[in-house]
Amino acid sequence: MLLTADVGNTNIKLGIFDGSELKHKIRFATDKSKTSDEFALEIYTFFQIYGIDKHSIDSSIMSSVVPQITRPLESAVYTVTGVKSMVMAPEINTGLDIKIDRPETLGSDIIAGCVGASEKYGCPNIVIFMGTATAISYVDNKKIYRGGAIAPGVGISLDALTSHGALLSSVDLKAPKKVISTNTSDCIRSGIMFGTACMIDGMIDKYYEETGCKCSIIATGGFAPQMIMNCRHDIIFDENIILEGLYHIYNRNIK
Repeated sequence: MLLTADVGNTNIKLGIFDGSELKHKIRFATDKSKTSDEFALEIYTFFQIYGIDKHSIDSSIMSSVVPQITRPLESAVYTVTGVKSMVMAPEINTGLDIKIDRPETLGSDIIAGCVGASEKYGCPNIVIFMGTATAISYVDNKKIYRGGAIAPGVGISLDALTSHGALLSSVDLKAPKKVISTNTSDCIRSGIMFGTACMIDGMIDKYYEETGCKCSIIATGGFAPQMIMNCRHDIIFDENIILEGLYHIYNRNIK
């Protein structure tokens, strides 16, 4: 079985593939202060909870945008399973032709997500990553990554607003009943929830204008479910698209 790991700025997500099927997954908070032993304990606990035999793990691949965690997590995987991880790097064959100014700067999570989306939903596609940042990527009909846009994530936007406004308190991320709201909390919710949805819709329209074609649109990340329900475009939510992309990348490289 293949262990996949997606290390993001907010969360680390692990997945276990049995063949092409994602059998188990778990998410835990990204903590740069944790040691490899602490990560090993979390992985071991994950295996215990789901009854996964550590000896059944014969391969591993990891994507990380947090360099401080890459090595400790890689060591932890080896401690628990005895397997060395393939770590996403510029020399890895992803099958995605990256045509941007500096391909080596593109986040490995973005690459894996675009690979997963292209394999599952075809090309061209727009993939919206909604985590710490909101990244909107475009892959054309020849499976070429052409670029994208990055905006502040929903959580960052809310934190910035409430921390810099003395009379503005933090709120939960739940869309109010009306766009034109009548109290401060709902006004903040309206601005964050509907404002983000309008940004996403507007950016998709801009992508369509610039590329001249319509695409499959896929969203992933912790904030995606709440946001896309307020969008006018037909957007598919797929929480596992990065893990599935890692699966395809691993198999491409072992061949």
